[in-house]
Amino acid sequence: MVLDDVDGLYSDRSAVRLLKALGQSELTKTLSWQSAAPTLTRHGIPRQFVTTSRVALVGNDWKSLNADVAALEDRGHLLIFDPAPEEVHLQAAGWFWDLEIYRFIDEHLPLMGRHSLRTYQQASELKRAGLDWRQGVLCRCLQGAALQVARLKADPAIASEAQRVRAFVKAGYGGRATYYRYARQLRRQRLGQVSS
Repeated sequence: MVLDDVDGLYSDRSAVRLLKALGQSELTKTLSWQSAAPTLTRHGIPRQFVTTSRVALVGNDWKSLNADVAALEDRGHLLIFDPAPEEVHLQAAGWFWDLEIYRFIDEHLPLMGRHSLRTYQQASELKRAGLDWRQGVLCRCLQGAALQVARLKADPAIASEAQRVRAFVKAGYGGRATYYRYARQLRRQRLGQVSS
C-alpha cells in the first residue's frame, strides 16, 4: 500500500497509531479503530481487520515530533530523496526537447538550491504561451535583489552593464554598489559550483 502526499501526517495521533500497527514486523497485523464506532457501524465498516499489507509513505516533509512518530520511523526505512541540481539536470537530458531552455537552465544551475524536473516543463509552458520563460526559471532559484540582478543579466535586450545598473536602481532594489555586490555573489556561486 502506497500513501502519497502524507505531509503533516506525523502530527495526526490517530494516523500515527494506525500506521504503527500497520508497520509492525509481523507478517499478519490487526488494525482497529477505537473511536467513531457509531459512524463505522452505520456505514458497515468493521472496527478491525487483519492484513498482510506493507506500506510506503511518500511525502515532501517529515518531522519526528514525538516518541510515537519515532516509533513509527523505527518500524521502517526512512529514505530521503534529495538529488543535486546536476543530477536532476542530467535526468532531464533524457526527455526534455527544448535545447534553448535546457542550456539556459544549465548556465544557471549553480544558483538553484532545490531544483526540480518541473522547472523544465514550466519553462516550456511559459515559452509556448509567449511569456518570459527565462524569468520563470530564475524565479525558481533566486529572490529579491539577487533575482533582479540575474533577470537583468539574462535579458538579451539589455546590452551593457551600465544599462543593467540603471534598470536595477530604477526598479528600487538599491544603488550601483548593491547591484555589483549581488553580481559578484552570483558569479562566485557559479564559479564555486563549476569548480567543485
